[in-house]
Amino acid sequence: MFEFHGDKARYFNYQYLTSKEHIIPFVESELAFDKQLNVLEIGCAEAGVLKAFTELGHRCTGIELSESRVQLAKEFFAEELAAKQIKFIIKDIYDIRFPEDLQEKFDLVILKDVIEHIHDQERFIKRLEGFLSPNGKVFFGFPPWQMPFGGHQQLCRSNFLGKLPYFHLLPKILYKGMLKLFGEKEATIAILLEIKETGISLERFERILEKESFAVKKKRLFLTNPIYRYKFGLKTRRQFNLIARLPYLRNFFTSCGYYVVGKK
Repeated sequence: MFEFHGDKARYFNYQYLTSKEHIIPFVESELAFDKQLNVLEIGCAEAGVLKAFTELGHRCTGIELSESRVQLAKEFFAEELAAKQIKFIIKDIYDIRFPEDLQEKFDLVILKDVIEHIHDQERFIKRLEGFLSPNGKVFFGFPPWQMPFGGHQQLCRSNFLGKLPYFHLLPKILYKGMLKLFGEKEATIAILLEIKETGISLERFERILEKESFAVKKKRLFLTNPIYRYKFGLKTRRQFNLIARLPYLRNFFTSCGYYVVGKK
């Protein structure tokens, strides 16, 4: 496992920098940033992404299942919580209700490295409409399943497996056997097998959007994920135009896709 995954303050800062230098510049052409926005992040973890939005004066809400991660988020956002600029909800997104949990709709809903972990993605994306203000937008950032590390094998304790590209594409029985052979814990194996079930390609993601009457307003594919700049010191590079235009094949060489979507 890479050491930064265990250093929550460090990882919070990586998320903050990615948001400030990449996500906000990507979405601001689709939103009126000259006014205060109501921003929601689903699966916010410690909410590093939202830090860049609170700095600009926007009102933010984070929804997260892990109570321990929300407790850390509250430490990082002590001032914003006191000023009532941000709030956190520990709840499954499917259990969120209006107006019991949320009283307002959102100008921007953020899902960064989340959609690839969700079961029944069609149902989930359909539900997003109910969170949006009339001209609201959704930002998605996620790695295609077929990319070299789309299985999140960096979670492995084994350094060899953690740096082995594409092995998550093995058939389930071989994949599970390899994880056991290298001594991975049962809890880690369960997480990685679940990701194998929920991983999503660019094509399937776009088909779901079309089915649920969402339109892609802006799209950008990356050869090197923007967050790799902070994790590994790699320069952010967009995907080559030729590869970006090749359905299916592009998934194997694209480390991340950014999308802004809205209702048709």
